[in-house]
Amino acid sequence: MFEAEADLLASRGHQVVRFERHNHELKQIGKLAAFKAAHWNEATVRDLTALIEAERPDVMHCTNTFPLISPSAYHAARRLGVGVVQTLHNYRLICPSAQLFRDGKVCRDCAGRTLAWPALVHGCYRGDRAATAAVVSMLAYHRAAGTWSSEVDRYIVLSAPAREEFVAAGLPADKITVKPNFLAADPGPGKGVGNYAVFVGRLAEEKGVRTLLDAWRRLPGDVNLKIAGQGPLEELVSDACREDRRISWLGHLSAPETYELIGQAQMLVVPSVWMEPFGLTVIEAFGKGTPVVASRAGALAELVVDGITGRLVRPGDPDDLAQAVQRMLVDPAALKRMRERARAEFEVRFTGETNYRQLLGIYRSVAVRKQERPTVGRTRRMVKSGAADPANGLPPAGLQCPYQPPRSHENAQDTGNP
Repeated sequence: MFEAEADLLASRGHQVVRFERHNHELKQIGKLAAFKAAHWNEATVRDLTALIEAERPDVMHCTNTFPLISPSAYHAARRLGVGVVQTLHNYRLICPSAQLFRDGKVCRDCAGRTLAWPALVHGCYRGDRAATAAVVSMLAYHRAAGTWSSEVDRYIVLSAPAREEFVAAGLPADKITVKPNFLAADPGPGKGVGNYAVFVGRLAEEKGVRTLLDAWRRLPGDVNLKIAGQGPLEELVSDACREDRRISWLGHLSAPETYELIGQAQMLVVPSVWMEPFGLTVIEAFGKGTPVVASRAGALAELVVDGITGRLVRPGDPDDLAQAVQRMLVDPAALKRMRERARAEFEVRFTGETNYRQLLGIYRSVAVRKQERPTVGRTRRMVKSGAADPANGLPPAGLQCPYQPPRSHENAQDTGNP
């Protein structure tokens, strides 16, 4: 989404300056240096200050500051009068593991705590207590310092359920705006003529892979399932393929291959058992006109309208999932209507043009608030290239920071961790 939003703005004539750091740099510095950088990175302050003074942006839009950018980026922007927007793609600010998920179930033990000590006990960040301590320390430091409440002008979350989680954990509700992800290019509707259902995603516990395979054991008849993705549960999936000829595992696919697979499928199955912050494969399916069977988990319950664009089932319930799949298949007319509604949903909510208008509204609100703050340091123009002038209808230019690996579909190996 970092790449998609930056390209979206640039394609419409806005000046976009990218500020990127890559996690491979962690291999070049010691653990102590990495610990310090995650809390406060003086290099970030220096580099961003120079960049901002040279480019004079109206808005700095961060997609991920953990670990190497650090929240010091906010300070560098605000001291020079630049509005700060932060997209929350996962739950890192309220959960050290970023997932609100532990031991096979949703976990909110650390949400709202100044010190997330339960995460320390369980080693929630990558199963490493030392690494978890670094994350917990960083979160506690900035929570106590008021960074999350005072240094960011606007948070973007991807769904209303995600917003509820952050508000309940203490983030200021008046600063949180819901803006979903989108597809940069319209994939075009598929035909749905394949005799199969499809799962696309990381083969991991939180994605409900065990529930999916258990559901297929309960399904009678010749209901085929194609699985695309990689992850820690590959052996489990491989074993299921040997046991059931209806199941096939395709591994990692390219974006065009994934779209073709989804477009020909009768349905996409998303059986997640964690609080999905969004669900990019759902809108990819809608773009192809493919209905979705999904868990009532996080954003999925908002994205899929039960009986209209697909079916919603209880998370972790293989019987409910099997019944929903079967109900879809026995009514071809209803399945056809769902395909039409899914495609219409994409056209209304998840195109680049719709997202562009939403993003502009957020940037404009931040630019207005920015002008109300005194600028520290040398005087700078508050408007660049007439960008924030409401008379000409142009929005403020955006500064996107930092880098996240682009993902066109969810069979990329992404656990919510950097």
